[in-house]
Amino acid sequence: MPRPIQACIDLAALRHNYLIAKSSVAGQGQPARAWAVVKADAYGHGLMRAATALADVADGYALLDLEAAVALRDAGFRQPILLLEGFFEPADLGACAEYGLIPCIHRIEQLHMIRAAALPVRLPIYLKLNTGMNRLGFTPDQMPDVRHELAVSSALGTVTLMTHFAEADGGRGIAWQLERFEAMREGWSAACPVSLANSAAILRYPQTAHDWVRPGIMLYGGSPFADADAASFDLKPVMTLHSRILAVQEIVAGERVGYGGTFEAQQPMRVGVVACGYADGYPRHAPSGTPILVAGQRTQTLGRVSMDMLACDLSTLPEAGVDSPVVLWGEGLPADEVAAAAGTISYELFCALARRVPVVEV
Repeated sequence: MPRPIQACIDLAALRHNYLIAKSSVAGQGQPARAWAVVKADAYGHGLMRAATALADVADGYALLDLEAAVALRDAGFRQPILLLEGFFEPADLGACAEYGLIPCIHRIEQLHMIRAAALPVRLPIYLKLNTGMNRLGFTPDQMPDVRHELAVSSALGTVTLMTHFAEADGGRGIAWQLERFEAMREGWSAACPVSLANSAAILRYPQTAHDWVRPGIMLYGGSPFADADAASFDLKPVMTLHSRILAVQEIVAGERVGYGGTFEAQQPMRVGVVACGYADGYPRHAPSGTPILVAGQRTQTLGRVSMDMLACDLSTLPEAGVDSPVVLWGEGLPADEVAAAAGTISYELFCALARRVPVVEV
């Protein structure tokens, strides 16, 4: 019998969430198209699985790896594909041209490489503007050189302007970055396509929709906000991590649980041992008190997470015992809540799902 842990992927929920992204920005002028962001193996949900589920609704796919983009093309996907980190060396440009890929350009050297490549087609690009996140993109003082390169190059197709919001989920918001973007955009044709909105901006600032939006975490049922849960936006969990109780220990006051004895019982307790640990992708740093569902009832973890197991409190669940079903996150227990208890974000939980965990589609 296989180990009783598996991740269930709800493909209908994935499609639902993509359509929420589309509907959230409807009515903002011309309907924005939406890149389905499937980087990092679709945030741990499986690239081909996610792309296939969205095949008849997705306007395009956005990811990082050239190899993953080529795999989508080889599998028959014909939607536009955006390479969010662009290309890394001139040899990549041949594949971009051959497979119809759109690279994000964030360094002047990339524009030089395109002009020198003698490609058989004009290459469409996304031009990344650094409006304050200071990760990738051109700064205002670099724009004259960028404009010159665009003017002298005959190798480029459609140029789309993009930036990435650093604080759309809170903090200073987006007004300061929008101001910088508009200043950098001055002098460009009004017909030049624009892509600004990530998940947080789609949900809170739909007026930033423009031509293309880039939903990421919201596709997978996670909230980009610390102060608003996914359900408040009608987002549905896509990944549910299931397991079962392997054993039950009866302990008395003063006994400790797990490595390092970090949890000490203050009264007699029933302790359930769950077939899930950090080698499965559960966060090792999740403290005692992290929420968990056992037989549909909420309880909490106890002690340190081990490689293959973790402990939970069954003291208030007299009917629970060996073989009782467990939900680590997902349906009935938002991944965002588990992540917050563990001091991380749901993005990390999803992406950390280990290869040894069986995945089933529902």
